[in-house]
Amino acid sequence: MQALPKVSQLSGLVWRVLGCNPSPMTLQGTNLYLVGKGASRILVDAGQDGFPEAISSLTELLKQLQTSIGSIVITHWHQDHIGGLGDLAPVFKKSKSAFPEVYKFPRTDIPEEPSLPDGYTLKTLTDNHVLETDGASLKVLFTPGHTTDHAALLLVEEQAVFSGDCILGEGTSVFEDLKEYMTSLQRILDTKPKLIYPGHGPVVDDPQVKIQYYLNHRLEREKQILEVIASSGKAITPEEIVKIAYKETPENLHKAAEYNVRHHLDKLLKEKRVLQRGDTFAIRQDGTSSTGKL
Repeated sequence: MQALPKVSQLSGLVWRVLGCNPSPMTLQGTNLYLVGKGASRILVDAGQDGFPEAISSLTELLKQLQTSIGSIVITHWHQDHIGGLGDLAPVFKKSKSAFPEVYKFPRTDIPEEPSLPDGYTLKTLTDNHVLETDGASLKVLFTPGHTTDHAALLLVEEQAVFSGDCILGEGTSVFEDLKEYMTSLQRILDTKPKLIYPGHGPVVDDPQVKIQYYLNHRLEREKQILEVIASSGKAITPEEIVKIAYKETPENLHKAAEYNVRHHLDKLLKEKRVLQRGDTFAIRQDGTSSTGKL
């Protein structure tokens, strides 16, 4: 794993601040990005609450650059991306600067939690809208799949994409809806990015290869899952599938793998390629019920 510094200048328009919240799911931590070059810049993601080292790094960077945060874009609702808003609030209060507006797509899986920490105003992102700051234009790309509210951002001046958790700098991501996720991967691929600034991990400098790998990986996993089910000779649980298909994956990540397997199975059920009984799955045979249930 490539070690990331707490603060890095990645280009003339992009600085990365490490969220300092390492875990098996967040890698070395959530990446916060400060974008632009003027007295007011855009912050992409706010990190996770309870990690003051990240806030200190960001505050020092703002002082060093003699700049402020004019707006914040949250790529999705997960707490390691939005939770840091509360810890950032005292920074704005202390500096007596205006609280930045917070932009995010609304969730569609459950009712959106409307409240933000005091001082912030929530604005709704819209697909293809362009957010601008001095020197930088960010085109909003609605990319659901990882979550229902996921956004990626195309930095027009660099033809680079802030991918949130749709694409990671290392490893692969989890998702809530596989079909939507693969459509979102294809959409990012179609922008022909020169770089990807991921929500976790190092910068991706070979985006075409990386995204195609993600697409191929999901198709290979689907093929593996079908082969495991077929070879079992009986109905099989997602947990059993993981133990066979994810042998190369550390056991502490098996729950995340099972999460992905279940979404693969949801896709295969919709396509009427497997059958379900309780929490077990089998290959669909001719003449079975059109409901997709055993």
